[in-house]
Amino acid sequence: MTRLRRAVWLALAMATAPVLGQAADCREESFDGAGYILCEVDMQAEDLRLFLKDEEGENLGSFGRVNAMLEREGAVLDFAMNAGMYHSDRRPVGLYVENGQQQAGLVTREGPGNFGLLPNGVLCVREGRADVIETLVFDAEAPDCRHATQSGPMLVIDGTLHPRFLVDSDSVYVRNGVGTSADGTRAIFAISQGPVNFHSFGRLFRDHLGLPQALYFDGNISRLYAPALGRSDIGFAMGPIIGTVQRVPPAE
Repeated sequence: MTRLRRAVWLALAMATAPVLGQAADCREESFDGAGYILCEVDMQAEDLRLFLKDEEGENLGSFGRVNAMLEREGAVLDFAMNAGMYHSDRRPVGLYVENGQQQAGLVTREGPGNFGLLPNGVLCVREGRADVIETLVFDAEAPDCRHATQSGPMLVIDGTLHPRFLVDSDSVYVRNGVGTSADGTRAIFAISQGPVNFHSFGRLFRDHLGLPQALYFDGNISRLYAPALGRSDIGFAMGPIIGTVQRVPPAE
């Protein structure tokens, strides 16, 4: 199948075909004067995955290339966003696990930039649940994650905002991240619709969404794929991407 025909097939599949499995709930909400898009994933009903490279070992880097790869297994992305920091060659900065295979190791030391602003954490996806876990706790417990991505800083730790966040900080960006419920059955991904600081973004997860743990993904290249809301952000190639997958039944 040529690239053009593949793109046409994918567009038609997404527009007209029923999909198998529950869809993520993506919606717009406001909190404390700022707008956000939230995508809530039911971990007991949805297929949440991480993506970095294709079958040939090439970096995917975009939502379109992830969709093109999924097409070959008769599936499409339902929603997606960038999922953690990476080096210039798109290698993850910290722990990265995809389909049970670890591709980068856990980093526990303090360092420069937002990633090294301890405490940082790991999003761990297991059968039927997803959990944001502070890095040193993760290191001690060593959970068996089907997918995992490390990023930082933590936004909310056991119901408390990161201790370094300032209410009146003038460091504002479009930011994205994820929070998880105490029982691991819900993961809520958020991206701001305008620049916000860390304190405001952390309060979104703690005070508005009531989530005890939340993790920052990025605030420089934050992007969202949510076709139900007309969003398919483009730009320079990304590193890790996270999203829910739905299967498209074969045409009769």
